[in-house]
Amino acid sequence: MSTRIGQLRHRLTIEQAARTDDSGGGATLVWNTVAEVWGAVEALSGKESVEADRTSGSAIYSVTIRYRDGLEPSMRFRRDNEIYQITSVLDEDGRRRFLTCKCERRDL
Repeated sequence: MSTRIGQLRHRLTIEQAARTDDSGGGATLVWNTVAEVWGAVEALSGKESVEADRTSGSAIYSVTIRYRDGLEPSMRFRRDNEIYQITSVLDEDGRRRFLTCKCERRDL
């Protein structure tokens, strides 16, 4: 994909998980904001399945942003109420201009 700056029209928040202690001796998972970036979000495929006696849907997306160090599959993107869990991060042309992330949205 040849990405052009004008295609990065979706405002995305990059979030990273952190564990915080709770009052019961356990831990709670919270998502902290790392950065806000512009990106291109494109739906690639979707599926529906039955898990634990309920219907569950998921979709695979491609999210392209300007290159930035430190982006990992343990992070996620948020766009309004939509959450895109990062599954892979690729510098496709090797020139450190753009990153293309494969992401999954679950329970649609």
